[in-house]
Amino acid sequence: MKHLLIVYHSKTGNTAKLAGAVIEGAQCKDVSGVELRVKRAAEADADDLLWAHALILGTPENFGYMSGALKDFFDRTFYEVEGRLNPLPYAIFISAGNDGTNAVRHIRRIGNGYPFQEVQEPIIAAGEVTEAALAACRELGMAFAYGLEAGIF
Repeated sequence: MKHLLIVYHSKTGNTAKLAGAVIEGAQCKDVSGVELRVKRAAEADADDLLWAHALILGTPENFGYMSGALKDFFDRTFYEVEGRLNPLPYAIFISAGNDGTNAVRHIRRIGNGYPFQEVQEPIIAAGEVTEAALAACRELGMAFAYGLEAGIF
């Protein structure tokens, strides 16, 4: 059984909508060999990262940066998993008020140290959460579930 961890933070509900779509895709009925664990960033810890075979991170863009809760997750887990974590395939989704690129840049920079390996370009939903953004997030979740089950990552 492969393990997919989804860690996200949402304050206004927009990132939670995107997370819901990722979860929906990851729970595709055709995939049976993947166990899903979903945690709010404030609740996720080092044990969750050590459990995971792949990771999907979600955050709102706050002041051109990731949410404080996601940054706190990184702060609370980095040294606890240092040297114990195999390269972990990951992807990012962001609910952005601006363009989301600075949040992506900082997540990537931190992720490189874990080591996380980005396997898909980030999904950035700028402004209102659209059906297109939700569909992209469903596809993201489904692709990770299929990829884990097939041994692609």
